[in-house]
Amino acid sequence: MHTPSASVPRAAAWMAGWLTLMVVMAVAGREATRELSVFQVMLLRSVLGLVMLWPLVQAAGGIQAMKTLRLPEHVARNVVHYAAQYGWFVALTLIPLAQLVALEFTMPIWSAALAVAFLGERMNRWKVLAVALGLAGVAVIVRPAATGLNPGQLVALAAAVGFAVSVVMVKSLTRTDTAIQVSFWMLVVQSVIGLVPALLAWQWPSAEAWGWVVVVAFCGTFSHYCFARAMQHADATVVVPMDFLRVPLTAAAGWAVYAERVDLFTALGVALILGGNLLNLRRAPTVR
Repeated sequence: MHTPSASVPRAAAWMAGWLTLMVVMAVAGREATRELSVFQVMLLRSVLGLVMLWPLVQAAGGIQAMKTLRLPEHVARNVVHYAAQYGWFVALTLIPLAQLVALEFTMPIWSAALAVAFLGERMNRWKVLAVALGLAGVAVIVRPAATGLNPGQLVALAAAVGFAVSVVMVKSLTRTDTAIQVSFWMLVVQSVIGLVPALLAWQWPSAEAWGWVVVVAFCGTFSHYCFARAMQHADATVVVPMDFLRVPLTAAAGWAVYAERVDLFTALGVALILGGNLLNLRRAPTVR
Protein backbone atom coordinates (compact mmCIF):
# COMPACT_ATOMS: atom_id res chain seq x y z
CA MET A 1 0.00 0.00 0.00
CA HIS A 2 1.21 3.49 -0.82
CA THR A 3 1.68 5.44 2.42
CA PRO A 4 3.19 8.90 1.91
CA SER A 5 4.06 10.95 4.97
CA ALA A 6 1.45 13.28 6.44
CA SER A 7 2.42 16.94 6.14
CA VAL A 8 0.23 20.03 5.86
CA PRO A 9 3.14 22.14 4.46
CA ARG A 10 3.71 19.59 1.69
CA ALA A 11 0.00 19.52 0.95
CA ALA A 12 0.02 23.32 0.78
CA ALA A 13 2.96 23.28 -1.65
CA TRP A 14 1.18 20.89 -4.00
CA MET A 15 -1.98 22.98 -3.72
CA ALA A 16 0.00 26.04 -4.86
CA GLY A 17 0.67 24.18 -8.09
CA TRP A 18 -3.00 23.27 -8.39
CA LEU A 19 -4.09 26.87 -7.86
CA THR A 20 -1.74 28.31 -10.47
CA LEU A 21 -2.67 25.78 -13.12
CA MET A 22 -6.42 26.07 -12.48
CA VAL A 23 -6.40 29.87 -12.85
CA VAL A 24 -4.49 29.63 -16.14
CA MET A 25 -6.86 26.89 -17.34
CA ALA A 26 -9.91 29.09 -16.70
CA VAL A 27 -8.58 31.72 -19.10
CA ALA A 28 -7.39 29.16 -21.68
CA GLY A 29 -10.69 27.26 -21.49
CA ARG A 30 -12.74 30.38 -22.14
CA GLU A 31 -10.58 31.24 -25.16
CA ALA A 32 -10.70 27.68 -26.57
CA THR A 33 -14.50 27.46 -26.29
CA ARG A 34 -14.90 30.62 -28.35
CA GLU A 35 -14.23 28.42 -31.38
CA LEU A 36 -14.64 24.79 -30.31
CA SER A 37 -17.42 22.85 -28.58
CA VAL A 38 -16.99 22.00 -24.91
CA PHE A 39 -16.99 18.28 -25.76
CA GLN A 40 -14.16 18.75 -28.24
CA VAL A 41 -12.08 20.81 -25.82
CA MET A 42 -12.54 18.16 -23.14
CA LEU A 43 -11.54 15.29 -25.45
CA LEU A 44 -8.43 17.08 -26.71
CA ARG A 45 -7.57 17.97 -23.13
CA SER A 46 -7.67 14.30 -22.12
CA VAL A 47 -5.84 12.90 -25.16
CA LEU A 48 -3.09 15.54 -25.15
CA GLY A 49 -2.89 15.27 -21.37
CA LEU A 50 -2.20 11.54 -21.65
CA VAL A 51 0.71 12.28 -24.00
CA MET A 52 2.05 14.91 -21.58
CA LEU A 53 1.72 12.55 -18.62
CA TRP A 54 3.48 9.68 -20.40
CA PRO A 55 7.04 10.55 -19.24
CA LEU A 56 5.84 10.44 -15.62
CA VAL A 57 4.08 7.15 -16.30
CA GLN A 58 7.31 5.72 -17.72
CA ALA A 59 9.31 7.04 -14.75
CA ALA A 60 6.85 5.36 -12.39
CA GLY A 61 7.35 1.96 -14.05
CA GLY A 62 5.28 2.12 -17.23
CA ILE A 63 1.87 0.58 -17.94
CA GLN A 64 2.55 -2.25 -15.50
CA ALA A 65 2.75 0.26 -12.67
CA MET A 66 -0.63 1.73 -13.68
CA LYS A 67 -2.45 -1.50 -12.86
CA THR A 68 -5.01 -1.05 -10.13
CA LEU A 69 -7.35 -3.21 -8.12
CA ARG A 70 -9.83 -0.33 -7.99
CA LEU A 71 -10.67 0.21 -11.64
CA PRO A 72 -14.46 0.38 -10.99
CA GLU A 73 -13.86 3.20 -8.48
CA HIS A 74 -11.67 5.06 -10.98
CA VAL A 75 -14.38 4.72 -13.64
CA ALA A 76 -17.12 5.89 -11.26
CA ARG A 77 -15.05 8.85 -10.09
CA ASN A 78 -14.34 9.96 -13.63
CA VAL A 79 -17.93 9.63 -14.83
CA VAL A 80 -18.89 12.04 -12.06
CA HIS A 81 -15.90 14.28 -12.70
CA TYR A 82 -16.51 14.38 -16.46
CA ALA A 83 -20.09 15.54 -15.93
CA ALA A 84 -18.99 18.17 -13.41
CA GLN A 85 -16.19 19.35 -15.66
CA TYR A 86 -18.60 19.68 -18.60
CA GLY A 87 -20.84 21.87 -16.45
CA TRP A 88 -17.83 23.95 -15.39
CA PHE A 89 -16.77 24.60 -18.99
CA VAL A 90 -20.34 25.49 -20.00
CA ALA A 91 -20.65 27.92 -17.09
CA LEU A 92 -17.28 29.37 -18.07
CA THR A 93 -18.90 30.64 -21.28
CA LEU A 94 -21.91 32.16 -19.45
CA ILE A 95 -20.74 34.01 -16.33
CA PRO A 96 -17.66 35.99 -15.16
CA LEU A 97 -14.60 34.02 -14.05
CA ALA A 98 -14.70 35.17 -10.43
CA GLN A 99 -18.40 34.34 -10.16
CA LEU A 100 -17.88 30.87 -11.64
CA VAL A 101 -15.13 29.99 -9.21
CA ALA A 102 -16.98 31.57 -6.29
CA LEU A 103 -20.03 29.40 -6.99
CA GLU A 104 -17.77 26.38 -7.35
CA PHE A 105 -16.82 26.96 -3.74
CA THR A 106 -20.13 25.74 -2.49
CA MET A 107 -18.20 22.47 -3.04
CA PRO A 108 -16.31 22.39 0.29
CA ILE A 109 -19.43 22.08 2.42
CA TRP A 110 -20.44 19.02 0.38
CA SER A 111 -16.97 17.49 0.26
CA ALA A 112 -16.37 18.04 3.98
CA ALA A 113 -19.68 16.37 4.85
CA LEU A 114 -18.98 13.47 2.49
CA ALA A 115 -15.44 13.02 3.84
CA VAL A 116 -16.77 12.81 7.38
CA ALA A 117 -19.58 10.43 6.38
CA PHE A 118 -17.62 8.08 4.09
CA LEU A 119 -13.90 8.47 4.89
CA GLY A 120 -14.09 8.71 8.66
CA GLU A 121 -12.37 12.10 8.79
CA ARG A 122 -12.97 14.37 11.76
CA MET A 123 -14.70 17.72 11.38
CA ASN A 124 -13.49 19.70 14.39
CA ARG A 125 -14.64 23.20 15.27
CA TRP A 126 -11.63 24.86 13.60
CA LYS A 127 -12.29 23.12 10.31
CA VAL A 128 -15.97 24.03 10.55
CA LEU A 129 -15.07 27.67 11.20
CA ALA A 130 -12.57 27.72 8.31
CA VAL A 131 -15.15 26.36 5.88
CA ALA A 132 -17.83 28.73 7.23
CA LEU A 133 -15.60 31.77 6.72
CA GLY A 134 -14.77 30.67 3.21
CA LEU A 135 -18.38 30.12 2.26
CA ALA A 136 -19.35 33.45 3.80
CA GLY A 137 -16.77 35.09 1.57
CA VAL A 138 -18.21 33.33 -1.46
CA ALA A 139 -21.73 34.51 -0.53
CA VAL A 140 -20.53 38.11 -0.24
CA ILE A 141 -18.91 37.95 -3.69
CA VAL A 142 -21.88 36.36 -5.47
CA ARG A 143 -24.75 38.03 -3.52
CA PRO A 144 -27.46 35.72 -4.95
CA ALA A 145 -30.25 37.40 -2.98
CA ALA A 146 -29.52 40.71 -4.70
CA THR A 147 -29.14 39.51 -8.29
CA GLY A 148 -30.92 36.15 -8.46
CA LEU A 149 -29.48 32.98 -10.00
CA ASN A 150 -29.15 32.78 -13.79
CA PRO A 151 -28.71 29.51 -15.79
CA GLY A 152 -24.93 29.83 -15.77
CA GLN A 153 -24.93 30.08 -11.98
CA LEU A 154 -27.21 27.04 -11.63
CA VAL A 155 -24.94 24.99 -13.91
CA ALA A 156 -21.93 26.08 -11.84
CA LEU A 157 -23.67 25.01 -8.62
CA ALA A 158 -24.51 21.59 -10.09
CA ALA A 159 -20.89 21.20 -11.17
CA ALA A 160 -19.78 22.03 -7.62
CA VAL A 161 -21.77 19.11 -6.22
CA GLY A 162 -20.16 16.80 -8.79
CA PHE A 163 -16.69 18.07 -7.92
CA ALA A 164 -17.39 17.45 -4.23
CA VAL A 165 -18.17 13.80 -4.91
CA SER A 166 -15.03 13.57 -7.06
CA VAL A 167 -12.84 15.08 -4.32
CA VAL A 168 -13.96 12.51 -1.77
CA MET A 169 -13.43 9.67 -4.25
CA VAL A 170 -9.90 10.95 -5.01
CA LYS A 171 -9.07 10.95 -1.30
CA SER A 172 -10.29 7.37 -1.05
CA LEU A 173 -8.30 6.31 -4.13
CA THR A 174 -5.05 7.91 -2.90
CA ARG A 175 -5.13 5.62 0.13
CA THR A 176 -4.10 2.75 -2.16
CA ASP A 177 -3.12 4.25 -5.55
CA THR A 178 -0.44 6.81 -6.44
CA ALA A 179 -1.09 10.27 -7.83
CA ILE A 180 0.19 9.07 -11.22
CA GLN A 181 -2.32 6.22 -11.26
CA VAL A 182 -5.17 8.59 -10.37
CA SER A 183 -4.15 11.02 -13.12
CA PHE A 184 -3.56 8.25 -15.69
CA TRP A 185 -6.96 6.66 -15.22
CA MET A 186 -8.66 10.05 -15.20
CA LEU A 187 -7.30 10.78 -18.68
CA VAL A 188 -7.97 7.29 -20.06
CA VAL A 189 -11.54 7.03 -18.77
CA GLN A 190 -12.48 10.58 -19.77
CA SER A 191 -11.01 10.08 -23.25
CA VAL A 192 -13.27 7.05 -23.72
CA ILE A 193 -16.34 8.83 -22.31
CA GLY A 194 -15.84 11.93 -24.44
CA LEU A 195 -14.92 10.34 -27.78
CA VAL A 196 -18.38 10.05 -29.37
CA PRO A 197 -19.78 13.43 -28.19
CA ALA A 198 -16.62 15.18 -29.41
CA LEU A 199 -16.66 13.49 -32.82
CA LEU A 200 -20.30 14.46 -33.34
CA ALA A 201 -19.41 18.13 -32.79
CA TRP A 202 -15.94 17.99 -34.38
CA GLN A 203 -14.37 20.84 -36.32
CA TRP A 204 -10.66 21.22 -37.04
CA PRO A 205 -9.14 23.78 -34.64
CA SER A 206 -7.34 26.86 -35.94
CA ALA A 207 -3.71 27.42 -34.93
CA GLU A 208 -4.83 29.78 -32.16
CA ALA A 209 -7.39 27.32 -30.83
CA TRP A 210 -4.75 24.55 -30.83
CA GLY A 211 -2.55 26.77 -28.68
CA TRP A 212 -5.29 27.32 -26.12
CA VAL A 213 -6.22 23.61 -26.13
CA VAL A 214 -2.60 22.64 -25.42
CA VAL A 215 -2.58 25.03 -22.44
CA VAL A 216 -5.87 23.56 -21.20
CA ALA A 217 -4.46 20.03 -21.54
CA PHE A 218 -1.25 20.86 -19.69
CA CYS A 219 -3.00 22.69 -16.86
CA GLY A 220 -5.81 20.15 -16.58
CA THR A 221 -3.44 17.19 -16.45
CA PHE A 222 -0.85 18.46 -14.01
CA SER A 223 -3.30 20.38 -11.81
CA HIS A 224 -4.97 17.07 -10.96
CA TYR A 225 -1.59 15.47 -10.35
CA CYS A 226 -0.83 18.28 -7.88
CA PHE A 227 -4.23 17.86 -6.24
CA ALA A 228 -3.81 14.09 -5.86
CA ARG A 229 -0.37 14.63 -4.29
CA ALA A 230 -1.86 17.17 -1.87
CA MET A 231 -4.55 14.66 -0.90
CA GLN A 232 -1.84 12.11 -0.07
CA HIS A 233 -0.42 14.45 2.57
CA ALA A 234 -3.55 15.78 4.31
CA ASP A 235 -7.27 15.19 4.88
CA ALA A 236 -9.82 16.44 2.37
CA THR A 237 -11.14 18.80 5.06
CA VAL A 238 -7.65 20.37 5.18
CA VAL A 239 -6.85 20.41 1.46
CA VAL A 240 -10.19 21.68 0.14
CA PRO A 241 -10.30 24.93 2.14
CA MET A 242 -6.83 25.80 0.77
CA ASP A 243 -8.49 25.89 -2.63
CA PHE A 244 -10.52 28.93 -1.51
CA LEU A 245 -7.52 30.99 -2.60
CA ARG A 246 -8.56 30.27 -6.18
CA VAL A 247 -11.43 32.77 -5.78
CA PRO A 248 -9.29 35.92 -5.33
CA LEU A 249 -6.68 34.63 -7.80
CA THR A 250 -9.30 34.05 -10.48
CA ALA A 251 -10.95 37.39 -9.75
CA ALA A 252 -7.57 39.02 -10.35
CA ALA A 253 -7.16 37.12 -13.63
CA GLY A 254 -10.66 38.16 -14.75
CA TRP A 255 -9.82 41.79 -14.02
CA ALA A 256 -6.43 41.66 -15.74
CA VAL A 257 -7.49 39.73 -18.86
CA TYR A 258 -11.16 40.62 -19.35
CA ALA A 259 -11.54 43.85 -17.35
CA GLU A 260 -14.11 42.10 -15.11
CA ARG A 261 -14.74 44.48 -12.23
CA VAL A 262 -13.53 43.67 -8.73
CA ASP A 263 -15.71 45.69 -6.33
CA LEU A 264 -15.84 46.26 -2.58
CA PHE A 265 -17.94 43.13 -2.05
CA THR A 266 -15.34 41.03 -3.85
CA ALA A 267 -12.59 42.52 -1.68
CA LEU A 268 -14.57 41.74 1.50
CA GLY A 269 -15.24 38.20 0.29
CA VAL A 270 -11.56 37.69 -0.43
CA ALA A 271 -10.69 38.83 3.11
CA LEU A 272 -13.09 36.28 4.62
CA ILE A 273 -11.72 33.53 2.38
CA LEU A 274 -8.10 34.30 3.29
CA GLY A 275 -9.04 34.36 6.98
CA GLY A 276 -10.60 30.92 6.71
CA ASN A 277 -7.55 29.51 4.95
CA LEU A 278 -5.10 30.94 7.48
CA LEU A 279 -7.18 29.58 10.35
CA ASN A 280 -7.40 26.17 8.72
CA LEU A 281 -3.65 25.94 8.10
CA ARG A 282 -2.82 27.06 11.63
CA ARG A 283 -5.20 24.70 13.43
CA ALA A 284 -5.18 21.70 11.12
CA PRO A 285 -3.68 18.52 12.61
CA THR A 286 -1.68 16.19 10.41
CA VAL A 287 -3.33 13.01 9.19
CA ARG A 288 -2.54 9.73 10.91
